[in-house]
Amino acid sequence: MTTAAWAVRDRRIALSAAELDELLELLTRALAAADLGPERRVAVFAENAVETLVVHVAALLAGCSAVPVNGRLTAAEAAYILDDSSARVVFVGPETAERACAAAGREVAVVGWRCPAGGAVVPWTDWAPAGRPDVGPVAPRPPLVYTSGTTGQPKGTELPPRTFPRSPTMGDHLTAVRSGPFARHGPHLVVGPLHHVGPLVPGVRALAGGLPVVILGPFDAEETLVAIDEFDIAATVMVPTHFVRLLGLPSEVRNRYDVSSLRYVLHTGASCPPDVKRRMIDWWGLVLHEVYGATEVGTTCAIDSAAWLAHPGSVGRAVAPFEAVVVDEAGRTLPPNTEGHLYFRDPTGRGVVYHNDPVKSAGAHLAPGVFTLGEVGYVDGDGFVYVTDRFADMVVSGGANVYPAEAEQAILAHPGVADVACIGLPDVEMGERLYALLVPADPAAPPDVDEVIRFCRDRMAHYKCPRGGAVVESVGRTPLGKVNKRALRDWYLRSLAGAAR
Repeated sequence: MTTAAWAVRDRRIALSAAELDELLELLTRALAAADLGPERRVAVFAENAVETLVVHVAALLAGCSAVPVNGRLTAAEAAYILDDSSARVVFVGPETAERACAAAGREVAVVGWRCPAGGAVVPWTDWAPAGRPDVGPVAPRPPLVYTSGTTGQPKGTELPPRTFPRSPTMGDHLTAVRSGPFARHGPHLVVGPLHHVGPLVPGVRALAGGLPVVILGPFDAEETLVAIDEFDIAATVMVPTHFVRLLGLPSEVRNRYDVSSLRYVLHTGASCPPDVKRRMIDWWGLVLHEVYGATEVGTTCAIDSAAWLAHPGSVGRAVAPFEAVVVDEAGRTLPPNTEGHLYFRDPTGRGVVYHNDPVKSAGAHLAPGVFTLGEVGYVDGDGFVYVTDRFADMVVSGGANVYPAEAEQAILAHPGVADVACIGLPDVEMGERLYALLVPADPAAPPDVDEVIRFCRDRMAHYKCPRGGAVVESVGRTPLGKVNKRALRDWYLRSLAGAAR
């Protein structure tokens, strides 16, 4: 099948443009007629597949607010998101159907594809209120995306205007998204999980804009090269962990595939080690474009390959309307080339907005419209931003945000643990890995670290759990019960270095 013969495909199925249009019309009419509440929220709890992306596009066209849910979450974790978002429908695949049924309340319909017949899941092509009316004029509604929470619960945030243009009509919205950088190229490849904004938004824009889209499952480096070569992929979104795995392939494997069709490779999610990025530019050419930002605010800085080669290690200049601001501990503005807490000024006044959580929204701001993503850095004399560390309690592992508080709360339920602090340690492949420092309830009988990690994995999605750990006497809590994670991490790294000598 040639590129022109299909509109969207994964390794299991391919839909022609006519088949895609027919399916989108069916789903869009069903969603438009459904009683979805005032916010018209629709959850998508599924792994990467053609159906997953099609549902997101149908939700957009029907004027629904999509709620992407990580397919690795437990039933309890998914239930919290369904309840907090007020979603009335959750779309699922066979991998998540059982957990979705356990998570859904009485008012939440579970609708799915390729699920066993006769169960509680309604087949997606059968689900529709009576009549399936024509879709009248609808206004686009921004998706509600959940990030892990520092207090142990995830927080939702509507995609900001830079990521999801606020347009009065669907036609205006589609015109806006089709003018983006991905629309200027050719076939689009999805390699990251579709619950994450990085792969999801460009994937939806590409499919809604008429570009062919290829969707891959869990990342496999050689399979990615096969897809680029086979389908003449022009654009994709990746994270540094993908680059590390691609570069880890033997040279004879890398040289086996033609990647000359690539025109625009956006990378985000975590800092990319300079040597890794330089090797990728040497291999793929000046097609890498790095963006720095967050789901809550969109892109705050951007840099292309040529500018990065002139300013290696930078995440770029601040993009309009944002302005980068570096301050000291007292909130005083610092001069260029001076490291401090990195903030951004949003002249629109929006900044960071969390769903149902004004306290957390306020906590991200130094002043109205002046927000932080929780990192340390500096701005050079030319306005290029450099991120050097993190002061917020968050770990970025393989491009995914992992909040230690969630794992800590789960681990504290273990009878052998009196206290715990989870920190991020450097990892060549993942960027960082979560690591648990355990204070035993009985120093004479310390808990087995591997058993504690299994205990944690039984209670929450595995990617949120530590990948290792150690027993320590104390995690250095202050009299107020706080832990300085940066100081704790530095102390532990020094202790490891001392032990290695």
